[in-house]
Amino acid sequence: MRVCFRSAVDPRHLSAYREAHASVWPEMLRELKAAGWNDYTLHLGDDGLLIGILECDDLDAARARMALTEVNGRWQAEMASLFPPSEGNPDEGFIVLDEVFNLEEQLAAASKETKDAHNE
Repeated sequence: MRVCFRSAVDPRHLSAYREAHASVWPEMLRELKAAGWNDYTLHLGDDGLLIGILECDDLDAARARMALTEVNGRWQAEMASLFPPSEGNPDEGFIVLDEVFNLEEQLAAASKETKDAHNE
């Protein structure tokens, strides 16, 4: 499944956030991959809007696996000061967005409809 989520970085800390994500700790990268976070990207707006996109089998399971790792605890503690104040870790505040359009799926459906119409 492909997942998109939003979060927000404190606009005062955009440079620090970009710098941290330019060279994520190798151990963190390995744990993300092992936990099932595939084709994971983050996109940051000048206003602090953070959009993440990833592919995984099960988002809740992937998040739970990361929560069990020691490196994730350290990473979240490092990142916490770059986000607006909250009660939990930054990764606990992700808001998952519903997919409302998928070009590939609609093209496939349109192609099938055209093919079916020609076969009638």
